[in-house]
Amino acid sequence: MPPVVLALRRFPNPRLTGIGAGLFACLTMFVLACLDRLLFDSSELVYGLLFLPVSALTAVWVRPADLVTAPISVPIAFAVGVFPISGGTEGFGGQLMGLVTALAVHAGWLYGGTLIAGLIASVRKVRLMRARRQYVLAQERNPAAREQRGAGGPGRSPRAAAAARPADSAPQSPAASPASAAAAKAVRAGAGAPAARRTQRP
Repeated sequence: MPPVVLALRRFPNPRLTGIGAGLFACLTMFVLACLDRLLFDSSELVYGLLFLPVSALTAVWVRPADLVTAPISVPIAFAVGVFPISGGTEGFGGQLMGLVTALAVHAGWLYGGTLIAGLIASVRKVRLMRARRQYVLAQERNPAAREQRGAGGPGRSPRAAAAARPADSAPQSPAASPASAAAAKAVRAGAGAPAARRTQRP
């Protein structure tokens, strides 16, 4: 196996929900933007270069059920992170105008990161669909496994197999069968006696 693949397998591989992936991207970009402002004087190039790997990690670490949220979370994280380096003037209006201007200036990085997240999410989705299709085909080509599933084999729980069993097929002990038959006859005889007495009255 190539050493690059082995090195990549040593990295953490969490599975984040859609909200978790969005929070991860937003917090990471905000912290990186603050560091960019302190160390590199709000460099647009540094912020854009840092945004690309964050977009890729967001699409890789989101769980398969929430893959569609990766391309949506990444632009929101970009907007949250660009606020510290927007360079707006004092006041709410000045900060808002600085934010809009920064988003317009950094649109290339924004589209690039969103494209990376969308491509990674699409590739992961295609691989999942292909693996699911291969699993279904393998199950259809294996008649023994299909018969076991239909007959309550290893894939069927004992409770479900017992529920599917007919009621008359339950085994009866030979010692209990004559006693229960005699008790049933006594009950029927006792129940029929009062009816016979009522019919003999004048």
